[in-house]
Amino acid sequence: MAKHTIIWTKIDEAPALATYALLPVVKAYAKACDIDVEIKDISLAGRIIANFPDNLTDEQKIEDALTQLGELAKTPEANIIKLPNISASIPQLQAAIRELQEKGYDIPDYPEEPKTEAEKELHARFAKVLGSAVNPVLREGNSDRRAAVSVKKFAKKHPHRMMKPWPESGSKARVAHMTEKDFYGSEQSVTMDKAATTRIEFVAADGSVTVLKDNLPLQAGEVADTAVMNVKALRAFYAEQIDATKKDDTLLSLHMKATMMKISDPIIFGHCVSVYYKDALEKHVDTLKEIGANVNNGLADVLEKLNKLDADKKAEIEADIAAVYNSRPALAMVDSRKGITNLHVPNNIIIDASMPNVVRDGGKMWNNDDQLQDTVALIPDRSYARMYQQIIADCQQHGQFDPATMGSVSNVGLMAQKAEEYGSHDKTFEAPADGTIRLVDSDGEVIMTQSVETGDIFRMCQVKDAPIRDWVKLAVTRAKATGAPAVFWLDKNRAHDAEIIKKVNAYLPEHNTTGLEIHIMAPTEAMQFSLDRIRKGEDTISVTGNVLRDYLTDLFPILELGTSARMLSIVPLMNGGGLFETGAGGSAPKHVQQFLKEGHLRWDSLGEYCALVPSFELIAEKTGNAKAAILAETLSEAITQYLENAKSPSRKVSEPDNRNSSFYLAMYWAQALAAQDKDAALKAAFANTAAAMAENEAAINEEMLDAQGSPVNIGGYFLPAPDKTETHMRPSQTYNQIIDTI
Repeated sequence: MAKHTIIWTKIDEAPALATYALLPVVKAYAKACDIDVEIKDISLAGRIIANFPDNLTDEQKIEDALTQLGELAKTPEANIIKLPNISASIPQLQAAIRELQEKGYDIPDYPEEPKTEAEKELHARFAKVLGSAVNPVLREGNSDRRAAVSVKKFAKKHPHRMMKPWPESGSKARVAHMTEKDFYGSEQSVTMDKAATTRIEFVAADGSVTVLKDNLPLQAGEVADTAVMNVKALRAFYAEQIDATKKDDTLLSLHMKATMMKISDPIIFGHCVSVYYKDALEKHVDTLKEIGANVNNGLADVLEKLNKLDADKKAEIEADIAAVYNSRPALAMVDSRKGITNLHVPNNIIIDASMPNVVRDGGKMWNNDDQLQDTVALIPDRSYARMYQQIIADCQQHGQFDPATMGSVSNVGLMAQKAEEYGSHDKTFEAPADGTIRLVDSDGEVIMTQSVETGDIFRMCQVKDAPIRDWVKLAVTRAKATGAPAVFWLDKNRAHDAEIIKKVNAYLPEHNTTGLEIHIMAPTEAMQFSLDRIRKGEDTISVTGNVLRDYLTDLFPILELGTSARMLSIVPLMNGGGLFETGAGGSAPKHVQQFLKEGHLRWDSLGEYCALVPSFELIAEKTGNAKAAILAETLSEAITQYLENAKSPSRKVSEPDNRNSSFYLAMYWAQALAAQDKDAALKAAFANTAAAMAENEAAINEEMLDAQGSPVNIGGYFLPAPDKTETHMRPSQTYNQIIDTI
């Protein structure tokens, strides 16, 4: 790869559409500075096609870009702009497969319950596509995630208006969690004193042994955990909370991460569905089994499978399901207009996006009457549930946060080399019977053992030593750069965290921490410490593992900025390269729905704009390309103008959307390049571009607005047709001519 190359990832949904408007600008401006921009397809459809080339034509086959980028991320030359991709749940995977099949791609069906060896092999191949398949491959470094200075200043000057007051009369909102037999309570953790090749075994009551995972290497110094969720206790917890919620007349909501924790969380979700709809599902258990209804895919899967039945039987079961609502608490709604509840589809209730909205909306979620109502948030495992209860309790006492005055909580996240991808890997299993599941080394020595009952969820996790050492270094670096306290969110009473605390205490003395404020606190204490500072307008650095990194970098930005898509996410790769992530994609599906319906894309590409700045800075630093440094400086100035002039996309049709926003970013960027005096050639080249855009501003906006107001056909959801998508996302010929002739 050439030294001056940026990799731009092709992904899914709204950010993929926005790329059609933005990337021509990025390529044109970068080319003028001797920088190439290459596209690599890591979208869900692209991952499926790359992994199943067997029966495809040569024209249909594509390279395995994810594997390529995984190797690139381990090199000093890596410079990757990573947009948010779909972390596919099973329903999303199946929908993508259907679309590809309809387009003539001979892709096999996903075998939900593999029985034959061929089906088991297919199931294993699809595992490389499901869930958080992309992030563990690319994240060869730890995360530095924060609001850019210009973004935070703008947010305080022009606070978002989405915050709703917490009721002065009192709120019934609360987080409910298990008190025993969850992952937190059962967790065991060890730090390996030497390297070992291990395996995970299930030992049945009769002593027979089944190998669940073989040839699992562990490095010296690596932290390994095992934990079990007891499903009897889980179901009892659900039943108890359903009754309590009904008594309190509050909404019931479940908050999981079935995309990232792709093995464990769909099972946990499914148990909630089966307990809530118990009367109807148990009455028709044989019929539902015959038609292949799977509660782990939500109520929507059950309702869809009813189409296999004759009309009378279908109507009978639908009536019994509807009758459940008379005796159960009302469910929080994902879309009350369409009757889509919190238990319909597992990937509809992503915890890192849903819980911030509970806080933002005053402890409430939407009910079936399209009104906000106090909710009980079910988060079964205690590991992080209690920190969400802490922020709810704080708001109940002190009221809503004020985006105009509140401080920031940035994050340094431990995620390198697949650290703590709970439930999203091939080391999570559903116990086939009563017995034990144990981790054993090649000499037969048992490292950890967990007792299990039929259906219990076992998971094993790993965190390598080198990423932990790098994480501590990054935390100290950020504390020095900002002067803010750095807080390690680690609970000494949790087995995994206790091992990590030992390493933090060992590695902190390797750095000069004089004058720095560094703490180790359990998540509830760290949350309260951060909230106290937030309310005083003070900033704090959260230093966390991968799961909390994921949760907190949505929670605080949604409260501070209105969206986590506006965050700057820098991943200094451990071998010297850079990965620049562009914000969260949790709202991306809704944006696409609106675009297809009325031709308006409200996705804000500010995350992409901000990510480009450090990407150009990395090129300047590594190659001495002075033009790259100028691109970074002028883009930063353009972002400030973009924010100050309120050019973010509107939420409403027939008002400026993402395409108009990208035009203004391009114009402000060209103007900044024309105004700088460090490079005469760039100044002259972009003076003409800036002038042309300013002269044609009205015409360009009019051409873009004229493209709105009607349904849009882009030829697919997961694999849209490039020509159709480009036509709709680049509707201004006047603007296109200016960009294409730079």
